[in-house]
Amino acid sequence: MKSSYELAMERLNKSTPTVKLTAAQKKQLAELDSKHAAKIAEREIALEAEIAKEEDFEKKESLRSQLVIERKKLQTELEEKKDRVRGVG
Repeated sequence: MKSSYELAMERLNKSTPTVKLTAAQKKQLAELDSKHAAKIAEREIALEAEIAKEEDFEKKESLRSQLVIERKKLQTELEEKKDRVRGVG
């Protein structure tokens, strides 16, 4: 008798089969992760410096919101590029 976990995994694999990656694809994915981590860190450093200098509370909050938006944008961009490497999208 299979556990509910095993049954759920079987259903999941039927709907979205596991994709086997080549060594080259794994390397490309790692490079994408590294480059995007650097981009995110660069933006965080720049915006955090602006936030620290800013005295107006509303402008600080605006900059924090901008940072969140930019992080999400870069993360979405990364996932799209990863999907292309995987051959999913």
